[in-house]
Amino acid sequence: MIYTMTLNPSIDFIVEVENFEVGVLNKIQKEAKFPGGKGINVSQVLKRLGTNNKALGFVGGFTGDYIADALKQRGIVTDFVEVQEDTRINIKLKTGQETEINGQGPMIQEQELADLLNKIDALTADDVLVLAGSIPQSLPVTIYETMSSIATKKGAKIVADTTGEVLLNVLPNKPFLIKPNHHELGELFDVTIETIEEAIPYGKRLVEMGAQHVIVSMAGAGALLFSKDLALYANVPKGVLKNSVGAGDSVVAGFLSCYFRTGDVQQAFAYGVASGSATAFSPELCTQSEVEELLPQIKLTTM
Repeated sequence: MIYTMTLNPSIDFIVEVENFEVGVLNKIQKEAKFPGGKGINVSQVLKRLGTNNKALGFVGGFTGDYIADALKQRGIVTDFVEVQEDTRINIKLKTGQETEINGQGPMIQEQELADLLNKIDALTADDVLVLAGSIPQSLPVTIYETMSSIATKKGAKIVADTTGEVLLNVLPNKPFLIKPNHHELGELFDVTIETIEEAIPYGKRLVEMGAQHVIVSMAGAGALLFSKDLALYANVPKGVLKNSVGAGDSVVAGFLSCYFRTGDVQQAFAYGVASGSATAFSPELCTQSEVEELLPQIKLTTM
């Protein structure tokens, strides 16, 4: 089973307002709400690609109930720990430009964290744990390191889609997959990375530091995959950018869905890139038909 972990989920409330003005009444022209969080996005795309999975994390209050219910309606199994405070709401205000206002999230109590760690302790060598997204302020920054250590001791595979020191702390546990973009890769090593050539030595270094597979997203320039004996470049298919939310999460979901179906890293990389592109070219998260329509355009080149 693939388990996704979202420690600080949200309701993403998307609001469109024409000619927004501060200090006066503004009327909403269009609105929508979705269950949000990187792990939750991975769960949704996995399900759309035909891969069953289970969503873990913290939810609380009426907002937490909405997220749990929305995922169940999409056929996704959940095993959340309920917390005392409400799950946060993130507002995305679209008015010519897009402005984001993110909630802080609930305080996590010691027993609530212990309950979640117990679920990880029950994983086996047949399982995968996807650690994705931000960490609540009430939890230590080492929490992903703790979770990956527990899961690794149980033989489970780790996927870490996070950044900075949090990502570096996970590397000693030899994660199966990590996915920094080129900006995040540069920040890890205190350099600026703009080109494919500049990214290559640092992607390889992450493999040396413990990662089994590294996907580096290069935005419109494509993507790179690094493994112990493999370095590949994938182009980006043709399409119109409509949505950047969830594209990176779709890369992770596409890679995992294909890999655990075929066992082929190269096929999984191509499928992941097609999945990320399909979400970027769609108003919402990608569908299986959208991914498979783009897949023939993905060409892999050995670096």
